[in-house]
Amino acid sequence: MRKVLKYVLYDILRNKFLLGYTILLLILSGAFFGFEVDPGKGIISILNINLIVIPLVSIVFSTTHFYNSYEYLELLSAQPLSRKTIFFSQYLGVSITLILAFLVGVGLPVIIYNGDSSGIRVILTGILLTLVYVSLAFLAAVFTRDKAKGIGLSLVIWFYFSLVYDSLVLALFLNLSDYPMEKITVLFSLLNPSDLARILVLIKLDVSALMGITGAVFQDFFGSTNGLLISFLALISWFLVPLIASFRIFNKKDL
Repeated sequence: MRKVLKYVLYDILRNKFLLGYTILLLILSGAFFGFEVDPGKGIISILNINLIVIPLVSIVFSTTHFYNSYEYLELLSAQPLSRKTIFFSQYLGVSITLILAFLVGVGLPVIIYNGDSSGIRVILTGILLTLVYVSLAFLAAVFTRDKAKGIGLSLVIWFYFSLVYDSLVLALFLNLSDYPMEKITVLFSLLNPSDLARILVLIKLDVSALMGITGAVFQDFFGSTNGLLISFLALISWFLVPLIASFRIFNKKDL
C-alpha cells in the first residue's frame, strides 16, 4: 500500500487547485483574525469556513478525483493488488492532502492567533469534517459509474447537511411547538455532522445564545464529559460508516 499511496499523494500534491485552496484558506483565516480584535470572534468566523467551505471542497474534490483516477484504478486492479490496498490508498491520499491543506490554511492561523482549547477544537472538528465528507464522496462515487451523477449526488449530500437539514428540523419544531422538543434536538444534532461540529465549537466558546432556545440543553449535554465523548464518537462514526460501506461496494464492483 505504501508505494501506491506514495504515487497518489504525489499526483494530488501536483494539483494546482489544491494549492489555490490552501492559499485561499490561509488568506481568509488571516483576514478574519486581522479584522477582529477579539480572537473569539475570529474563531466564530473560521467556524463558517469549517461548516461550508471545508465540506463542499472535500466532497467535490474527492468525488472528482475518484472519477478522474478510474483508469488508474482499472490498471491497478489488473495487478496483483488487493481491492483493499487500491481503495484505501486512494482514500488516504485524498484525506491526507485535504487535511494538510486545512492545517496550513486554517490550523496555522488559529494556532498563531488563538491557540487555546477553543482553537484546538476548531482544528479537530475541521479535520473530522474533512474525513466525513471524503467518506461520503467516495460512497457517492462508488454508487454510480456515471461521473455527472456521482458529482450531482455529492452536491445533494452537501446541500442536505449544510442547508436543507436545518430547515426540515425547524419546520418539525414549528409544527410540534406544543410538545417538549428541547431534548430531542440533541438526537437530531447527532444525525448531522456539520451541526455537531458547530455545536461543539460554540459550546467551547460559551456562546450558547447563538444556538437559540435549545442552547441551555446543548450546554448541559455537550458541555459534559460524557456528552463530549459521545459527540466525538458520533463524528468518528460519520466517517467510518460511509467509508466501510463504500469499500464494500467497491470490493464487489466490476471495474
